[in-house]
Amino acid sequence: MSQPSNCYDNAQHKSFWRRLKTELLDGGSSPGLDKARLELARYSAYNNNERCHSAFGYYSPNCFDTHLQTISPKCPA
Repeated sequence: MSQPSNCYDNAQHKSFWRRLKTELLDGGSSPGLDKARLELARYSAYNNNERCHSAFGYYSPNCFDTHLQTISPKCPA
């Protein structure tokens, strides 16, 4: 997921955590560690599979990754 010396990769991680804090946590507190883990897993799945990102041409990250692998011989399958 994270690659050394990839400035875009680092920016995407910062954006993810900023949105996570805003959209999921919203300054509230979690009722417990198990509940927090479940909510983080749900949010991560939503963010990677469903949520459209402007940086990826309004595709989800997984859809964009699949698209790149099909069009670019340099991307590992």
